[in-house]
Amino acid sequence: MVDVRDNWRILLLVVFILVSGFALLSPTLAPDDGGAGGDVAATSSVTNLQYGLELSGGTRVRAPLVGVTAEGVEFGGDDARTVEQAVAAELDGAGPADVIARAGTAAGQTTAQPQSGSTATVEVTAEGVATEDLASALDAAGYGYEDVRGGVTEATRQEVVRILQNKINEAGLSGGTVQQVTTAQGENYVLVEVPNQDASQVRELVAERGTVVIEAYYPTDGNYTREVALQQDDFQSIGTAQEGQSTGAYVPVTVRESIAPEFQQSMVDTGLAQQGGTRCTYQQNPNGTEPCLLLVVNGEVTNAFGMSPGLADTLRSGAWAQDPVFQLQTTNISEAQQVSINLRAGALPAQLDFSQDSGGTVSYISPSQGADFRVNSLITGIIAVLAVSGVVFVRYSDARVAAPMIVTALSEVVILLGFAAGIGYPLDLSVIAGFIAVIGTGVDDLIIIADEVMAEGEINSRRVFQSRFRKAFWVIGAAAATTILAMSPLAILSLGDLQGFAIFTILGVLVGVLITRPAYGDILRALTTVDR
Repeated sequence: MVDVRDNWRILLLVVFILVSGFALLSPTLAPDDGGAGGDVAATSSVTNLQYGLELSGGTRVRAPLVGVTAEGVEFGGDDARTVEQAVAAELDGAGPADVIARAGTAAGQTTAQPQSGSTATVEVTAEGVATEDLASALDAAGYGYEDVRGGVTEATRQEVVRILQNKINEAGLSGGTVQQVTTAQGENYVLVEVPNQDASQVRELVAERGTVVIEAYYPTDGNYTREVALQQDDFQSIGTAQEGQSTGAYVPVTVRESIAPEFQQSMVDTGLAQQGGTRCTYQQNPNGTEPCLLLVVNGEVTNAFGMSPGLADTLRSGAWAQDPVFQLQTTNISEAQQVSINLRAGALPAQLDFSQDSGGTVSYISPSQGADFRVNSLITGIIAVLAVSGVVFVRYSDARVAAPMIVTALSEVVILLGFAAGIGYPLDLSVIAGFIAVIGTGVDDLIIIADEVMAEGEINSRRVFQSRFRKAFWVIGAAAATTILAMSPLAILSLGDLQGFAIFTILGVLVGVLITRPAYGDILRALTTVDR
């Protein structure tokens, strides 16, 4: 009969192993990897483990954001939109959409106008604008500033991460992740990882600014005028891309009720909603066409279309504003899908910089190479276990000491694998390295325990064993605390692959100190003490 009071640490270890085994093998916890837009990486067919990019194959994009920032800007009572327009007017190759003015307070909030004690910033995210260009534009516009530097603000980086994640999800690229990473030198990058996708597709998706606007194009006094009729924020809902009945494709959209009356009136004023509608020949003869609606994606006209008689009638009568729905026409289904993705995700406030000098990289790992990495990682783990086992048996030549030591060390890996499967953490090479480090440090601690307990030969009583075990446990506890303190910055900071290594090393140390080391002590006591 097992004495639960004396062996509860062993029972606790068994419970953790069983729970981890359930998380690893139970079909009820298997991730759904078939849904589009999910955030599930490639999954093992045998276990519930999920593999990251390095072990499944795919594309990794790492690049900084294009932009320069002026800090400590004095708005002089102007609101943010006025500042953006004034600065953009002084810059060549940049429009108001490329200028972001923020008045951040000490609490990190943003307001339209600077508050007392706030730090206002002005960012320019157009390509080719240098720090001296922004400084000259601010001087010309009459706004004082403290400093101008390269790069964008933290708020812009967070917005880019959110929008890119939305774009990846909307595109149905299962398992794609986007995050910020910071190098040891303080350089900020956006890191995009998409398993099982080729580099060209991912780069094309993340490199696009994603701006979609509807412009009215109509004749005025012998010339033609282009003006923005609808922006991305003006749409209430975006449908999925659909094939046209005869040719082309379209995206059904619904305009916000607050915007619908204004858009309706502009269609009447520009002549697009004239009797019988309009026939657009913009792409054949832009200077000899009836009024058109232009679909402008990332600054380029991708399609132009006229107004059907039925839609024109509802616009003139005012009925359309009661049900503000229409279709964005494209030439093919792929264009329609891209328009739908951009509208749903939003426009990037800044583009990724893939220039050679910026440090931006695009790397691709084939699925076959990822499979090779998985096999090699498994072989490396087996070699590590065999090497540790051999050293331990040579050192002690006593199965009562060595066998529980190996089993206990391996149980830590099982628990960590169960944890990774339970929370859906994707395994990559850095995490595998963390597991190997856990095996090494775990066996080190177990050797300390065994050496301290067995130092003076046979143990005559449980009291003597506990005294020696406590002395050893203080040593490994101090070592564990040192390891956790050393790894904590790597686990907290966004340092890419190092973060996974640090997280699982810390978890391994905690599991060892709280669960496996005490259990090993109870096992060793039961096997070696004379008075049991």
